[in-house]
Amino acid sequence: MITLAELRTTLTIITLTIVSAIVLTSCSPRTYVRGYQADTALIEAIRPGVDNRNSVQSMLGSPTATATFDYNSWYYYSKKSEQFAFFDEKIVEQNIIAVRFNDDGYVIAVDRFTAKDGKIINPVTKKTITHGRELGFFQELFGNIGRFSAGGGVPEAGN
Repeated sequence: MITLAELRTTLTIITLTIVSAIVLTSCSPRTYVRGYQADTALIEAIRPGVDNRNSVQSMLGSPTATATFDYNSWYYYSKKSEQFAFFDEKIVEQNIIAVRFNDDGYVIAVDRFTAKDGKIINPVTKKTITHGRELGFFQELFGNIGRFSAGGGVPEAGN
């Protein structure tokens, strides 16, 4: 026969084991895979001078983005990142496939870039000065009271 003390000890051990398992599994990082997942064989099958926009689109699908100022560069992005608990997401792997075309629409180059090829930029942190009044919370909240007329609503057509 099991005593009450032994039963409590066993239940405590089981409870601690379950709680520990839940805590350990909930703290594992979440992995996110986003964007175009490139098939290496398809990318290597693109032949400069032979393939055109239509053949590239039939092989790889629509591009993730195109060049801003011309339609001669297509980009296919993919990104793998991890997030641990409530911390910021960290990029683990990033790939960009750039397909460049000539003016006739034929492929002239297929380039691959990774996160290592990226460049760090320092954005300007200055603020643009805007002239005007700074409104407080209550001024923003109650500022429109009394600004509307008690007009008759929407005028009828033809009036």
